Formats: sequence, structure tokens, C-alpha cells
Amino acid sequence: MTGDYYKTKESVDEYIRLAKGVDGGELIKKLKSFLPLKSSLLEIGTGPGTDWKILSEYYEVVGSDNSSEFLSHLITSNPEGRFMELDAITIITDHKFDGIYSNKVMHHLKDNELVDSIKRQHDILNTDGIICHSFWNGEGSELFKGLFVNYHTKSSLKEFFKPHFEIMMIEEYAEFEDGDSLLLIGTKKCGTTTKPK
Repeated sequence: MTGDYYKTKESVDEYIRLAKGVDGGELIKKLKSFLPLKSSLLEIGTGPGTDWKILSEYYEVVGSDNSSEFLSHLITSNPEGRFMELDAITIITDHKFDGIYSNKVMHHLKDNELVDSIKRQHDILNTDGIICHSFWNGEGSELFKGLFVNYHTKSSLKEFFKPHFEIMMIEEYAEFEDGDSLLLIGTKKCGTTTKPK
């Protein structure tokens, strides 16, 4: 991921202010249809912790971020929570999870980075593990506040995820306007464990 946005206290404070009142509550409702309550769940890109709080009501959730500023905010605001510093591509952890969730995080990855992340997610999920990720709907890419943003379509997401996940659901929804977003939920395919390079 490029750019220093999310890395400074000022940008983190700005993001928290701008994102106030926005959460993935509707996405989490859909996730609950696929991932049993009390399952272990990793949230990639926890940010200010809005979705983490909702997820924590239903799951044994571990939050993560690659911004030390966000992690500092999360730990201070939620001293009872479990958080770790993780990169969305390499996801270096010894833990295994029943589910992995992200809300508008994976769009910061270039196509080859997304492929690496998907393989790694497959590796750290337990049998029948569930993924739930949201993306911006569209084509092409751009820089927003110095951060790379990669748009996706239903067909491009299927292409990326199908080698490792059975897609249970992929649908458009509105974050700001009709059809501007995509939600993908999938389950881990067995027998496709990736071998270390």
C-alpha cells in the first residue's frame, strides 16, 4: 500500500471524524448467516474500531491494522480488546481463525497483492473458514489522499477468489449511492493449501 495517510496522528484523527456514524452493521448481519456466533474472527484493517465493536458482540474477534496510530487508538479505546499489527498482504500470524472480515480495506491492494493476500487468508483459516470482504464497485484504479484504490467488479472478484474460495454470495449494495459497493462472502476450499515459496 502506498501513501502515509493512516500513518500520522492527524490523518487518523481526521479519518475517525469523517467516518463517524458509518459502520458495516448491514454487512455483519449478512456475515452472521454464514459464520456461527462465537467463532474466532480476524478483522483486517480495523481502523477506528467501529466494526470491531459490532463484531465483538457476536464473535471472538481479533482486530488488526498496519498503522501504529490506529493500533494505539484501538488499544486506548478498547483496553479489553485483542489487536495486532498486520499487513493485509502478508498477514504474518501463527493464529488460525474461523473467519476473516474486512470492510473497504482490500481495495488498497494491487491485483498481484490481492492474490497473495487471498492465498494467505486461505492458509490461516480453519476448515470451512469464511471470508467476508467489501470493495468499491467499478473499474480501474486511482490515488485518493496518496493511497492506492483499486476498483473491482463481480467478475474480477470471482476470478481472484475462485481458486481458493467457494463464493457463497457476491452482491452490490449502497454505501453512498446505489451499487457503489460489493460484498463478497466465501468459504475455504479444501485441498488448495498453498506451498511456501
